[in-house]
Amino acid sequence: MNIIYPDYNNSIANLANSILKKWGLPSNGGTLELLDRYLAKDYKSVVVILLDGMGKCIIERNLEKTGFFNTHIAGAYSSTFPPTTAAATTSIDNGLTPCEHGWLGWDCYFPQIDRNVAVFLNMDTETGEKVGEESVAWKYCGYSSVINRINSAGGKAYYVTPFMPPNPKTFEEECELIKRYCDEPGQKHIYCYSYEPDYIMHMTGCYSDESKQMISLLEKRIESLTAELKDTLVIITADHGLIDSKCVCIKDYPKIMNCLKRNPTIEPRALNLFVKEERIDEFKKEFTKEFGDKFLLLPKEEVIEMKLFGFGKEHKDFRDMLGDYLAVAIGDLSIFNIAEKAERFISVHGGLTKDEMIIPLIIVEKE
Repeated sequence: MNIIYPDYNNSIANLANSILKKWGLPSNGGTLELLDRYLAKDYKSVVVILLDGMGKCIIERNLEKTGFFNTHIAGAYSSTFPPTTAAATTSIDNGLTPCEHGWLGWDCYFPQIDRNVAVFLNMDTETGEKVGEESVAWKYCGYSSVINRINSAGGKAYYVTPFMPPNPKTFEEECELIKRYCDEPGQKHIYCYSYEPDYIMHMTGCYSDESKQMISLLEKRIESLTAELKDTLVIITADHGLIDSKCVCIKDYPKIMNCLKRNPTIEPRALNLFVKEERIDEFKKEFTKEFGDKFLLLPKEEVIEMKLFGFGKEHKDFRDMLGDYLAVAIGDLSIFNIAEKAERFISVHGGLTKDEMIIPLIIVEKE
């Protein structure tokens, strides 16, 4: 498989900065040149629709070449590292790279409380218990979003996601809400998030009949939506792609586990590893023996030097969250903490393969 490193000069974080620039606000980094020339046309409404998991490979291998998505692809660009929802959707929400915002993956180690936490669920990764009423991720890695910054500056911007009021429950409801906002007077920005096709691909595979049907339905619904819009720029993209994977549980490797201070976090294809100092040599030997052909094992210092998690001013806790080593998938294997998940997941993301890292920029211009 081809190894593709993130390009933080041409990434999903840059898309957010293009939106900020469009609204005359200071950006948090460079803009996305692929998008800037479309934004310069000054449409009344700018709509970003993010379809979770719909990497460029997913479109190319599941949909007709003459279909709506494939015929409107303006180009391809990079996800963040890791190419995963928590990191990439946070970057599109604020224009920061993961080392800056701290939302490194689905699970993160928070040194302030010495616990592993699922950031979106606010649950202890080990016990499944809620970690208090306040979101740990927002408490320690809070930020100002593109939407909030536009509104605070006197502009008009909306979220259309299941997690923000008015909390549309289906993609159909999301499309109806987009249409309603676009019909309002004045210039506006709308950001829409859909958890499909990521969910169906995780459960059934990237190229299953179920996944093909879901992706086709999303394509048809967005095509119908755009037919109803006027004076609107519609940007359809993804946070990452996926690959079909073999999955194992790290607890089935006691020689490795005995070398660790705690269970790894971030993602099953991008694991931070806190290693007992007296067992570093043993750990490197055992990990390389078991996974050396499927994973890169990188010391923390090398990860930082590579700027793998991005450029800019690091979050103050980034290096403590990172662990001593980072194991990065470059093949078709994923390492879960929980056996049940290793048995259940068919498709995954978070590694450095082309299929995970490269995402599409689909542009529909409605005059």
